[in-house]
Amino acid sequence: MMIFTILLITAYVAGSVNFSILVFRLLGKEDPRKHFSGNPGATNVFRQAGAGWALFVLLLDMGRAVCVALMALCLLKADYAPWIGLSLILGNRFPCFHNFRGGKGVANYLGFTAIIAPVAAGLSVLGWGILFAMLRLPFISSFLMVLILSGGTLLAYDGRPIPTAGAIATAILIFYNHKSNLMNLKASSK
Repeated sequence: MMIFTILLITAYVAGSVNFSILVFRLLGKEDPRKHFSGNPGATNVFRQAGAGWALFVLLLDMGRAVCVALMALCLLKADYAPWIGLSLILGNRFPCFHNFRGGKGVANYLGFTAIIAPVAAGLSVLGWGILFAMLRLPFISSFLMVLILSGGTLLAYDGRPIPTAGAIATAILIFYNHKSNLMNLKASSK
Protein backbone atom coordinates (compact mmCIF):
# COMPACT_ATOMS: atom_id res chain seq x y z
CA MET A 1 0.00 0.00 0.00
CA MET A 2 2.97 2.31 0.61
CA ILE A 3 4.14 2.04 -3.02
CA PHE A 4 0.59 2.74 -4.23
CA THR A 5 0.45 5.91 -2.10
CA ILE A 6 3.89 7.05 -3.27
CA LEU A 7 2.88 6.49 -6.91
CA LEU A 8 -0.39 8.40 -6.43
CA ILE A 9 1.58 11.37 -5.09
CA THR A 10 4.28 11.05 -7.77
CA ALA A 11 1.66 10.93 -10.52
CA TYR A 12 -0.12 13.99 -9.12
CA VAL A 13 3.13 15.96 -8.91
CA ALA A 14 4.17 14.86 -12.42
CA GLY A 15 0.76 15.90 -13.76
CA SER A 16 1.14 19.27 -12.05
CA VAL A 17 3.99 20.22 -14.38
CA ASN A 18 2.23 22.01 -17.21
CA PHE A 19 4.43 21.92 -20.28
CA SER A 20 2.51 24.54 -22.27
CA ILE A 21 2.93 27.11 -19.50
CA LEU A 22 6.65 26.31 -19.24
CA VAL A 23 7.18 26.36 -23.02
CA PHE A 24 5.37 29.70 -23.30
CA ARG A 25 7.60 31.12 -20.53
CA LEU A 26 10.71 29.94 -22.40
CA LEU A 27 9.38 31.55 -25.58
CA GLY A 28 8.66 34.81 -23.75
CA LYS A 29 4.94 34.45 -24.42
CA GLU A 30 2.09 35.19 -22.07
CA ASP A 31 0.50 32.38 -20.04
CA PRO A 32 -1.61 30.32 -22.48
CA ARG A 33 -4.47 30.31 -19.97
CA LYS A 34 -5.03 34.02 -20.63
CA HIS A 35 -6.32 33.56 -24.17
CA PHE A 36 -9.00 31.71 -26.12
CA SER A 37 -10.41 28.82 -24.04
CA GLY A 38 -8.18 29.53 -21.03
CA ASN A 39 -7.02 25.92 -21.14
CA PRO A 40 -3.27 25.25 -21.27
CA GLY A 41 -3.72 22.20 -23.51
CA ALA A 42 -2.47 21.41 -26.99
CA THR A 43 -5.52 22.86 -28.75
CA ASN A 44 -5.04 26.24 -27.12
CA VAL A 45 -1.30 26.10 -27.80
CA PHE A 46 -2.16 25.48 -31.46
CA ARG A 47 -4.35 28.58 -31.49
CA GLN A 48 -1.64 30.74 -29.94
CA ALA A 49 1.67 29.35 -31.19
CA GLY A 50 0.93 27.06 -34.14
CA ALA A 51 0.97 23.37 -34.96
CA GLY A 52 4.64 22.74 -34.20
CA TRP A 53 4.47 23.96 -30.62
CA ALA A 54 1.12 22.25 -30.10
CA LEU A 55 2.60 18.94 -31.25
CA PHE A 56 5.63 19.49 -29.01
CA VAL A 57 3.43 20.11 -25.95
CA LEU A 58 1.20 17.14 -26.85
CA LEU A 59 4.23 14.84 -27.09
CA LEU A 60 5.58 16.10 -23.76
CA ASP A 61 2.21 15.51 -22.07
CA MET A 62 1.88 12.06 -23.59
CA GLY A 63 5.51 11.16 -22.85
CA ARG A 64 5.10 12.02 -19.20
CA ALA A 65 1.94 9.92 -19.04
CA VAL A 66 3.70 6.96 -20.71
CA CYS A 67 6.45 7.16 -18.08
CA VAL A 68 3.93 7.27 -15.23
CA ALA A 69 2.01 4.30 -16.70
CA LEU A 70 5.21 2.26 -17.04
CA MET A 71 6.14 3.04 -13.43
CA ALA A 72 2.70 2.01 -12.24
CA LEU A 73 2.75 -1.26 -14.18
CA CYS A 74 6.28 -2.10 -13.00
CA LEU A 75 5.75 -1.30 -9.33
CA LEU A 76 2.10 -2.24 -8.67
CA LYS A 77 -0.36 -4.97 -9.34
CA ALA A 78 -1.68 -4.06 -12.79
CA ASP A 79 -5.26 -3.60 -11.51
CA TYR A 80 -4.22 -0.47 -9.61
CA ALA A 81 -2.61 1.30 -12.57
CA PRO A 82 -5.80 3.13 -13.68
CA TRP A 83 -5.93 4.82 -10.28
CA ILE A 84 -2.42 6.16 -10.85
CA GLY A 85 -3.70 7.51 -14.17
CA LEU A 86 -6.53 9.26 -12.35
CA SER A 87 -4.00 10.89 -10.03
CA LEU A 88 -2.01 12.06 -13.06
CA ILE A 89 -5.15 13.65 -14.53
CA LEU A 90 -5.95 15.30 -11.17
CA GLY A 91 -2.46 16.83 -11.18
CA ASN A 92 -2.97 18.05 -14.73
CA ARG A 93 -6.35 19.59 -13.87
CA PHE A 94 -5.42 21.01 -10.46
CA PRO A 95 -1.64 21.58 -10.69
CA CYS A 96 0.07 22.51 -7.44
CA PHE A 97 2.74 24.40 -9.44
CA HIS A 98 0.30 26.56 -11.43
CA ASN A 99 -2.26 27.87 -8.91
CA PHE A 100 -4.45 24.75 -9.31
CA ARG A 101 -5.60 25.96 -12.78
CA GLY A 102 -4.59 23.42 -15.35
CA GLY A 103 -5.64 21.44 -18.38
CA LYS A 104 -8.37 18.93 -18.98
CA GLY A 105 -6.24 15.79 -19.05
CA VAL A 106 -7.03 14.35 -22.48
CA ALA A 107 -3.44 14.15 -23.77
CA ASN A 108 -2.30 12.65 -20.48
CA TYR A 109 -5.06 10.05 -20.60
CA LEU A 110 -4.10 9.18 -24.17
CA GLY A 111 -0.44 8.69 -23.23
CA PHE A 112 -1.30 6.70 -20.13
CA THR A 113 -3.72 4.44 -21.96
CA ALA A 114 -1.28 3.89 -24.83
CA ILE A 115 0.63 1.59 -22.47
CA ILE A 116 -2.40 -0.22 -21.03
CA ALA A 117 -4.50 -0.53 -24.21
CA PRO A 118 -2.44 0.55 -27.25
CA VAL A 119 -5.05 -0.49 -29.82
CA ALA A 120 -7.70 1.60 -28.06
CA ALA A 121 -5.26 4.52 -27.97
CA GLY A 122 -4.75 4.27 -31.72
CA LEU A 123 -8.47 3.95 -32.37
CA SER A 124 -9.15 6.94 -30.14
CA VAL A 125 -6.78 9.11 -32.20
CA LEU A 126 -8.49 7.95 -35.38
CA GLY A 127 -11.93 8.61 -33.87
CA TRP A 128 -10.85 12.05 -32.68
CA GLY A 129 -9.59 12.94 -36.15
CA ILE A 130 -12.72 11.76 -37.94
CA LEU A 131 -15.12 13.49 -35.56
CA PHE A 132 -13.07 16.69 -35.59
CA ALA A 133 -13.10 16.69 -39.41
CA MET A 134 -16.88 16.46 -39.30
CA LEU A 135 -17.72 18.87 -36.45
CA ARG A 136 -14.64 21.09 -36.00
CA LEU A 137 -15.16 20.94 -32.22
CA PRO A 138 -12.04 19.59 -30.51
CA PHE A 139 -13.70 19.05 -27.14
CA ILE A 140 -16.52 16.95 -28.62
CA SER A 141 -13.87 14.91 -30.42
CA SER A 142 -12.10 14.55 -27.08
CA PHE A 143 -15.27 13.06 -25.58
CA LEU A 144 -15.17 10.29 -28.18
CA MET A 145 -11.47 9.81 -27.52
CA VAL A 146 -12.04 9.45 -23.78
CA LEU A 147 -14.89 6.97 -24.32
CA ILE A 148 -12.68 4.83 -26.55
CA LEU A 149 -9.75 5.04 -24.10
CA SER A 150 -11.97 4.08 -21.17
CA GLY A 151 -13.54 1.25 -23.13
CA GLY A 152 -10.09 -0.02 -24.09
CA THR A 153 -9.03 0.02 -20.46
CA LEU A 154 -12.16 -1.91 -19.45
CA LEU A 155 -11.42 -4.52 -22.12
CA ALA A 156 -7.75 -4.75 -21.18
CA TYR A 157 -8.73 -5.53 -17.60
CA ASP A 158 -11.67 -7.81 -18.51
CA GLY A 159 -14.03 -5.54 -16.58
CA ARG A 160 -12.45 -6.30 -13.19
CA PRO A 161 -13.90 -3.97 -10.53
CA ILE A 162 -10.79 -2.11 -9.30
CA PRO A 163 -9.44 -1.00 -12.71
CA THR A 164 -12.97 -0.47 -14.05
CA ALA A 165 -13.72 1.95 -11.22
CA GLY A 166 -10.45 3.80 -11.90
CA ALA A 167 -11.16 4.09 -15.63
CA ILE A 168 -14.72 5.28 -15.06
CA ALA A 169 -13.61 7.83 -12.44
CA THR A 170 -11.00 9.17 -14.87
CA ALA A 171 -13.51 9.49 -17.70
CA ILE A 172 -16.00 11.28 -15.43
CA LEU A 173 -13.29 13.70 -14.29
CA ILE A 174 -12.27 14.52 -17.86
CA PHE A 175 -15.89 14.99 -18.94
CA TYR A 176 -16.44 17.25 -15.93
CA ASN A 177 -13.31 19.22 -16.86
CA HIS A 178 -15.07 20.12 -20.12
CA LYS A 179 -18.13 21.59 -18.39
CA SER A 180 -17.26 25.15 -19.45
CA ASN A 181 -16.95 24.03 -23.09
CA LEU A 182 -20.45 22.57 -22.94
CA MET A 183 -21.85 25.72 -21.32
CA ASN A 184 -20.20 27.90 -23.99
CA LEU A 185 -21.56 25.67 -26.77
CA LYS A 186 -25.04 25.83 -25.28
CA ALA A 187 -24.85 29.62 -24.96
CA SER A 188 -23.65 30.06 -28.54
CA SER A 189 -26.47 27.91 -29.91
CA LYS A 190 -29.17 30.18 -28.45
